[in-house]
Amino acid sequence: MKELLQEIRGCTLCQPVLQLGPNPVVVAHPKAQIVVIGQAPGTRVHRTSIPWNDASGERLRGWLGVDDSVFYNEETFAIVPMGFCYPGKGKSGDLPPRPECAPRWHAPLWQQMKQVQLTLLIGQYAQRYYLGKRAQPTLTDTVHHYTDYLPEYIPLPHPSPRNDFWLRGNPWFEEEVVPVLQERIHNILKS
Repeated sequence: MKELLQEIRGCTLCQPVLQLGPNPVVVAHPKAQIVVIGQAPGTRVHRTSIPWNDASGERLRGWLGVDDSVFYNEETFAIVPMGFCYPGKGKSGDLPPRPECAPRWHAPLWQQMKQVQLTLLIGQYAQRYYLGKRAQPTLTDTVHHYTDYLPEYIPLPHPSPRNDFWLRGNPWFEEEVVPVLQERIHNILKS
């Protein structure tokens, strides 16, 4: 795993198109039990190289019911985004994750993480990639049908403050899904 992570962190595959240059941010360990698959780092994460080190990460840890010490324990949580580098700024926010990362790096990482009990699919890019035709037509529908993907996956919306409108319009998520998510995380942590 150490060699693979060094190779990933030295990746320059997308260098010509990355506005801030390459800085692959990934956390993985052979003992990881939970994998968080989000979109791609934002500018703050790009600068610090600490995944989910922003308001989205604070909300995500709240949903999971864990503090920083648990979340950043690489033997518990692997953090494997769809795109490992900040993709750049678009007209209405950050650009989508680079399409080269997941096909190139995810399978080799999974081959070395044999103790994974749960994968969190955060946002439409992760859900479409991992669920394929099993995904519902919309992110809302996919998240609403989360029980269809248990025990392997739990699809989640992105915890970004930009999604406050979605969260207000879908109160069932925090009422129904978050308690199930926290219980699943708690059971994995105590096992």
